[in-house]
Amino acid sequence: MTTSWLVDSRRIVIKIGSSLATLNGQSRDSWLSVLGEEIARLRQKGRDIVLVASGAVALGRPLLTGLSGRKLEEKQAAAALGQPRLMQAIGMAFAAHDVVVAQALLTLEDTETRHRWLTARATLDTLLRAGIVPVINENDTVATDEIRYGDNDRLAARVAQMIGAETLVLLSDVDGLYTADPRQSPEAAHIPMITDFDASYDAMAGDRNATAGIGSGGMVTKLEAARIAWAAGCKTVITLGLRTQPLSALEAGEKATWIVPPVSPETARLAWLSGHLRPEGTVFVDAGAAAALQRGASLLPVGIVAVEGRFDRGAAVAICGPDKALIGKGVTAYGAVDIATIAGLQTEAAEARLGYRGRPAIIHRNDLVLTEGSGPES
Repeated sequence: MTTSWLVDSRRIVIKIGSSLATLNGQSRDSWLSVLGEEIARLRQKGRDIVLVASGAVALGRPLLTGLSGRKLEEKQAAAALGQPRLMQAIGMAFAAHDVVVAQALLTLEDTETRHRWLTARATLDTLLRAGIVPVINENDTVATDEIRYGDNDRLAARVAQMIGAETLVLLSDVDGLYTADPRQSPEAAHIPMITDFDASYDAMAGDRNATAGIGSGGMVTKLEAARIAWAAGCKTVITLGLRTQPLSALEAGEKATWIVPPVSPETARLAWLSGHLRPEGTVFVDAGAAAALQRGASLLPVGIVAVEGRFDRGAAVAICGPDKALIGKGVTAYGAVDIATIAGLQTEAAEARLGYRGRPAIIHRNDLVLTEGSGPES
């Protein structure tokens, strides 16, 4: 079963660490080329791929003459030097396989603030629809200690959550989780699959890899990332990256640890929308819009008759029908003032009224949930 999970996933996030992308301050061009070839193969099968790549600091640090490169400001300077070199290496390696890449630098706030989350997701969705592979790294040059992920494992998990990925692939320097650190305990047993992701596994991860020359976190942050993905209904697989063809090896059943949640990304998303959004305002819709929502459509400006409350873009709002009965709730792409301005207008007229081209939908169907009895099956 595990051999088909990767290719059966519609959207896949792949994370590579500094130790895979770089060696002795230089990019691993041959390894990156093989990865590009494997990603090209998955894309030919219709899969959307997002790559989260570390290595900017490792590539930039040798250029900081006379500095250790270990203080935060020195790491940020190293990242500024190394990021274009990392993108150049990935771009050249992937171009040989007709894979076009785009850079996206994110911070912790971008994945935890709703309006920035919406913007980042829209950008990534647009790139994926255009057949482009987004290459994501943390925006280290502007992040501070208080707003940093500090490792790209958790960033990759947030990206997987953001785009509704089915599988998160963490390419590592080990082939999965063991009952203890196999480098220190030869008797440690490999764990091929986890379906009961309780706290007992955390003790098996050992300590954070804080003293490593490059990279950070080790197995601890991989399990933390897997918990983020788990909550989003996304499978996580931890496997050895330093193989000739790591993704093909994974498909062939080579040793790895799969962490498999009990629900799908769609089910997890609906559960989150249903149980964790507290409405900050209300949008009232006409009978036509209510019927369209029940058929699975997005909420467009033309179907809105009124708005109540004061809220900004990215807020959670209640959706009420002509009889003022609650029919659902969702995350809005517009603030209350703009919604009131374009209520009842066709999309083209709404753009003209606002003076800018915004999102086509007030609430996209992926960002709303209907109350029981109001869905497409009703």
